[in-house]
Amino acid sequence: MRDLDDIDMEILQLLLANARRPYSEIAETVGLSAPAVSDRVARLAEAGVINRFTVDIDRSQLRTGIPVLVTIAVTGREPGAVRSTLLEADAVEHVFTTAEADLVVFARVPDNDIAGWLGDTVDTDAVADFEVELLADAVWSPDLAGTEFALSCAQCGNTVDSEGTAARIEDSLYQFCCPSCEARFTDKYEQLQEGAD
Repeated sequence: MRDLDDIDMEILQLLLANARRPYSEIAETVGLSAPAVSDRVARLAEAGVINRFTVDIDRSQLRTGIPVLVTIAVTGREPGAVRSTLLEADAVEHVFTTAEADLVVFARVPDNDIAGWLGDTVDTDAVADFEVELLADAVWSPDLAGTEFALSCAQCGNTVDSEGTAARIEDSLYQFCCPSCEARFTDKYEQLQEGAD
């Protein structure tokens, strides 16, 4: 996939503001035809830049739960299992991982017993310590300003630039920083497939 241009970034910003915005309206804003916008959105989705279109619900309008910010120090070095468990909890809206491998959770807890909620949600042996801050308000305002587009190599994790390659394996499109990474990934994939059969 080629690098994103200014029009791609503008389309992403418009979809970020309203994912239900008609392609004809986006086309008028960016100076393209609606089919051209549709093609660009399809390409962005195929490349993994757009993962899904979703609904952003303002839970404060539903008046459910007390908004809190919980910082969790996880026992062990990898917070992945605890993060996955938290993301499945109904009360949790966002989970962030800090550089120190702590988890910062924005949740709307059903009652004042945050320790009880946390104990019911995650394995208490996985939590070394936690701190809670009661929030007066929470606003989520994602923005693409100042960002640059960068794909990661499926094999080594390096940034894929304009000299990178892409390969479709089964129904998935994978991006690679170089042909040797593509070859290693493909070989490994084929070996795993043979082992599974």
